[in-house]
Amino acid sequence: MKIDGQAAIVTGGASGLGGATVDLLAKAGAKVAIFDLNAELGEAKAKAVGGSFIKVNVTDESEVEAAIAEAEGLHGKARILVNCAGIGPPKKVIDRDGNAIPLKDFTSVVNVNLFGSFNVLSKFAAALHTADPLGEERGVVINTASVAAFDGQIGQAAYAASKGGIVGMTLPIARELARYGIRVMTIAPGLFLTPLMASLPQEAQDSLGRQVPFPPRLGDPTEFAHMVGAIVENIMLNGETIRLDGAIRMAPK
Repeated sequence: MKIDGQAAIVTGGASGLGGATVDLLAKAGAKVAIFDLNAELGEAKAKAVGGSFIKVNVTDESEVEAAIAEAEGLHGKARILVNCAGIGPPKKVIDRDGNAIPLKDFTSVVNVNLFGSFNVLSKFAAALHTADPLGEERGVVINTASVAAFDGQIGQAAYAASKGGIVGMTLPIARELARYGIRVMTIAPGLFLTPLMASLPQEAQDSLGRQVPFPPRLGDPTEFAHMVGAIVENIMLNGETIRLDGAIRMAPK
């Protein structure tokens, strides 16, 4: 699918990997709707790229349905969805005093990362599946997992479970939506220079970067966005998870 002239939705598009994705899609000629909770950053990003910002809680069904309808009214039928919204505060299963993690701390991460991604994906597919096809396909969904889905570290039980769920649902949903010409892909990034990483001291950033075999540095969000663009444009990419990690395999901690 050519990006130019298409309508796109990016969740978590106000900053980080999502922000870089918004930049790339807009530069390539897409009309981008940013779904995010950070209104200040989201509105600024939308203004910068000539897109639109809609404040959305990705775990709320009615909010997502309304936001997709609003985006369609602004830009036309969205053909591209990139799910980047996510959270990942670390928590061990048992704390230093031997107490079990409160269940809400686990479920909150899974709720946003996994359930939120599915919620937007399913509403997007429902809105798209009867649209006129663009050649061979109708659209594409790209979800964001993490290498933690495969190499989860200590303290990442909830995060790894949520990202593993995203990986696990990629193929079955791609198979289901194939009849409608809607592709489903997942990117599993490694260590990237997101706002969270940027908040660390430079020494810590450099140390983490040196753990990557090659290139021995943190990934740039523009490199994630470049992969999004490649997936959108290559119709044979479907039902797969791509590790974008410089060959890193995470240590236990």
